[in-house]
Amino acid sequence: MGLLDGLLQQYLNAGAAQGQANPAAAQHFDQVAREASPDLVSKGLAAAFRSDQTPDFAQMASQMFAQATPEQKQALLAKLQSVLGPAGSSLGTSPNVSPAAVQSALQQAHDADPSIVDKVSGFYAQHAGLIKTLGGAALTIALAKMADHSRQA
Repeated sequence: MGLLDGLLQQYLNAGAAQGQANPAAAQHFDQVAREASPDLVSKGLAAAFRSDQTPDFAQMASQMFAQATPEQKQALLAKLQSVLGPAGSSLGTSPNVSPAAVQSALQQAHDADPSIVDKVSGFYAQHAGLIKTLGGAALTIALAKMADHSRQA
């Protein structure tokens, strides 16, 4: 994991703590996501979802939903229905569900059970291309968390 360790090393104590995005974060994230385990990617994404320096979880997750392919949307909707319970039952499985409806369901689920962040992060970790749509600040935070977790492992 030489390349992975080298890229992540620069994110230890990164400027993400001060809200500074690394301008190369999208490129670095792409490289790291190719080598990292889905679990590590999931942990990084969950940290970005929970950060007070990024938009809220439901907004970011629905933003990724909006960028997904129809197949990815159907897979996410199926996952959401299984983890959201009553909040997800109204979504259906059509890829034409609006991002606003997904955002509302995610917000309701998060209000009821904050661990939904980890479950949704696990799904999106399988689709790293969508994570890159979140922007530099969120990716810098994700990479910093991945670096921290990788160092502790």
